[in-house]
Amino acid sequence: MIRVVKAGLSDTIQDSGRSGYQQFGVIHSGTMDSVSSRIANLLVGNAEGEAVLEMTLLGPRLLFEKDVLLSLCGGEFTPEIDGVPVPLWRPVAIKKNSVLTIGPATRGCRLVMAVAGGFDLPEALGSHSTYINARFGGFQGRSLEKDDLLPVKRPWETSPMRMEHMMQGRLPFLTVTWSVAKKLRPLAEEPFTIRVLPGIQINLFTKQSQKDFAASIFKVDSKSDRMGYRLQGPLLKLSEPQELLSEAVTFGSVQVPSNGQPIILMADHQTTGGYPKIAQVITADLPLLAQAKPGDSIQFREVSIHTAQKLLQQVEETINELRIGIKLKFINGGIQ
Repeated sequence: MIRVVKAGLSDTIQDSGRSGYQQFGVIHSGTMDSVSSRIANLLVGNAEGEAVLEMTLLGPRLLFEKDVLLSLCGGEFTPEIDGVPVPLWRPVAIKKNSVLTIGPATRGCRLVMAVAGGFDLPEALGSHSTYINARFGGFQGRSLEKDDLLPVKRPWETSPMRMEHMMQGRLPFLTVTWSVAKKLRPLAEEPFTIRVLPGIQINLFTKQSQKDFAASIFKVDSKSDRMGYRLQGPLLKLSEPQELLSEAVTFGSVQVPSNGQPIILMADHQTTGGYPKIAQVITADLPLLAQAKPGDSIQFREVSIHTAQKLLQQVEETINELRIGIKLKFINGGIQ
């Protein structure tokens, strides 16, 4: 079990999302930063879509009531185990009765924690993702709170990694000397450059608004959340008033409501929307976008569909190289 000593700002269980139910109005949800989640799971020997604990801006304090192999990936936070700084992007074996404290983000917005074997929680509609508004999925359909007990599966039941031999040192945890290459870490300098495809209704906007969207820097508004990022920037106007029928929307759709300020739909986006869409964030840049926090700056850059596909292919190829590299580190069921 993992006991929540102190809750963070928003700690929810997420996996790769809930597929097949948007036609019934159930959101897809899932982790905001899919690359960090996949890598975190790879580092502890899990399937890449296994559920992780997603933390936003300020993490929790957790007491581990048994030995656990874990990994922390995503934005730059300052985690400590019993007061000893613990590195990110590596497998970490934490000893029973140790306390993990995850402080505020120093860069980026979200951190995920994977545990070997995964969290022992029931699925809801085929997923472990938390749907807070409907109060189901994840841990009791909500963010973690003080004194919650988060069950963890026995790692040796599902993971090829064993950690008994790692538990013989004096520190409250042990880790390895290698880590994930920086090129896979979703962090960028401001302004975040986010690549987009033209939206299906881009031609409904004035030429000046199209230019402003491409050339301006937008600020992430404080009202942003897992459902959508509200942006502040130049007003984007339609050439003439339009009444649009609602249609399917997706993670990364950039829609513009009547106030002229764009909204980027994020992991907990609604299933349909009727606002005109000026752009679509490419899939390869969604993990980077997930690390933008209120107050950060974003600049959009249009690319072709061919480039978008090539960039996504590069991400998958790099993860595949990492997958092979981690597999080679598994020596006789342990970690080298």
